[in-house]
Amino acid sequence: MDSSHSTKETGDIPIPITESKSSKKTPPVAAVSRWKKAFAAKKTAHQPPVSRWKRALGILDFILRICAIATTLAAATAMGTTNQQLPFFTQFFQFKADYTDLPAFTFFVIGNAMAGAYLVLSLPFSIVCIVRPHIIGARLMLLVFDTIAVPLITAAASAAASIVYLAHNGNSDANWVAICQQFDDFCQRVSGAVVASYIAALIFIFLVIVSAVALRRK
Repeated sequence: MDSSHSTKETGDIPIPITESKSSKKTPPVAAVSRWKKAFAAKKTAHQPPVSRWKRALGILDFILRICAIATTLAAATAMGTTNQQLPFFTQFFQFKADYTDLPAFTFFVIGNAMAGAYLVLSLPFSIVCIVRPHIIGARLMLLVFDTIAVPLITAAASAAASIVYLAHNGNSDANWVAICQQFDDFCQRVSGAVVASYIAALIFIFLVIVSAVALRRK
């Protein structure tokens, strides 16, 4: 007797009964698993690999920005709160030195404050460059604004440094007398602010280099 056919007698006429078999076969589990792994491997192969050195550059960029924020805000605060009044005075004159008396010092405060504010606003974009090292738009934007900040902070520090030099040494040809012998606290504070501003300018140069390297290498 065939396994796929059987007969059932009804009176004298045999009626064949065919057992139905499914025409579709279920694929083995192992084949499905291999297909899924191959598809995942193919999909991963098209994605660009995350470069460790670019992520390291992003972390370095973020750390440098934190340091630059500290130096620029410290320089602006130190200069903006600098004033000294001598204990002796006359009926008509008081001997007082304030940063607002000199436009170069005022420009110094504004320039460092603007640079510090920009650095604070740039931190989210620096974090984006760490999370997504291959992104180009954020890195290019940071490079452009960092490059603009370098001459700004350098000009502010240089203008203030020239006044600090005159305050310490004077100029005999122009009959400008050195005032740091009397206003010693004032000169110490403005000198420290200028040094901090130059450090910030150096950090900005490093930031430009980091961004340029991150954009150049593949």
